Amino acid sequence: MMSRFWEEKTLSELSPDEWEALCDGCGRCCLHKLEDDETGEVYTTAIACRLLNTHSCQCSNYPQRKQLVPECTKLTLADIEHFHWLPETCAYRLMAEGKALYDWHPLISGSQEAVHTEGVSVRGFALAAASVPEEEWEYHLIPMVSHG
Repeated sequence: MMSRFWEEKTLSELSPDEWEALCDGCGRCCLHKLEDDETGEVYTTAIACRLLNTHSCQCSNYPQRKQLVPECTKLTLADIEHFHWLPETCAYRLMAEGKALYDWHPLISGSQEAVHTEGVSVRGFALAAASVPEEEWEYHLIPMVSHG
């Protein structure tokens, strides 16, 4: 049985493997964002990064994602305070805010499918970037709802 490291450690104490294990596989951080130039508000679109497999909600080339998609945001401890744009269900955000993970999280449920069956992932609604012209992305905004 794996220790419940997410309850015993802070984000800064996590090993690289533990850091990666926190990802619930929802794919929401891989959706393109648009920023309002006037207000600075960030909106999430239903448009997926070209590397995101919209069924598995996994990156198709995770080790080389930054080289292939330079604008890809790599979550790091140094930047976690700026990740208010992450969904309220995101384990990185939850840990940073001192909150518990949801029961459907793979570390608790033991199931990689739970995030999908709970309706938290982008499976079923994410659109391939190549299928929507960039000038039309603003018509595909989605709410980043919480879900427990």
